Amino acid sequence: MPAAYGLPGAGAGTGPGTGAARFLLAALDARTAPDVEAAVALIGGDVAKRCPLEEAAGACVGFDGVAVFDGRGAEEAALHRTVAAIARTADADGVPLIVAMTLAQVDVVVDATGGMAAQLLCDPDQAEWIRALVTAGLLPPSSGGVRDPGDEADRLARLREEIARIADALARLGTPGSGGAAERRGTFEAAPVVTDVTAPEVRDVIRARRLRDRFFGTGLFEDPAWDMLLDLFAAELEGARVSVSSLCIAAAVAPTTALRWIGRLTDAGLLERAPDAADRRRAFVKLSPVAAVAMRGFVAATRAAGLSMV
Repeated sequence: MPAAYGLPGAGAGTGPGTGAARFLLAALDARTAPDVEAAVALIGGDVAKRCPLEEAAGACVGFDGVAVFDGRGAEEAALHRTVAAIARTADADGVPLIVAMTLAQVDVVVDATGGMAAQLLCDPDQAEWIRALVTAGLLPPSSGGVRDPGDEADRLARLREEIARIADALARLGTPGSGGAAERRGTFEAAPVVTDVTAPEVRDVIRARRLRDRFFGTGLFEDPAWDMLLDLFAAELEGARVSVSSLCIAAAVAPTTALRWIGRLTDAGLLERAPDAADRRRAFVKLSPVAAVAMRGFVAATRAAGLSMV
């Protein structure tokens, strides 16, 4: 049995009045979300309130705990409406929010959250549920070593710094001998580096990267950030648009992991959202001007050095 988790100063109990972490659970049928309930129980939490999806925003008002919205199985229009409502309420009231969805619902949910703070889970397994619940405000387990509650925040901060460092390094390839694209983030006025790279060439690189998994198995060569940048670069060269769900597939990792990386790359200024004019409930993802310059600069630099894209 995994060790229970608890809030600072909380006891190990799971019922009301025991000091357990409190969760609001909104689901299509609030009585049947067994995987969520099981994860909450494993961390020693308490599902203090349950409600159907359409009542989630109202139930979230003034709630002292974490809101969990399980939209799996919901109809698209209703899902967009209710996710947008609870995201606004949670953001205004400072309530940590977790939203679960299927891969088919990713585009609708990402658009509905509109950049507001929320942990997004796509077809989550138990480990992903527990990670999300812990990250939403719980402490790491007391067994196996004691860690400070700030450790998780510090770790995420370090990851953001690393992404920003990589972004700057890529951007500096944009214009050799100058300050590079990193200095132009605020204006995006400089013309991209000219290269004769084609979309099929980039797609060949992506296919070669996937061939490694065929011979060595999955999980050994995970590099979602670069896989997504390559896919978006190829799409830009093709004049094609890429949905969030399609980009999750291109990342070649679990969808929930891909969503976290999309958030990190967006925070680093490498990705941008592009609204779908034909459907306001959806949005596409594209390279930012900085990333587009950096990708062309990378291709130019590798060719000048006699190297191949990898």
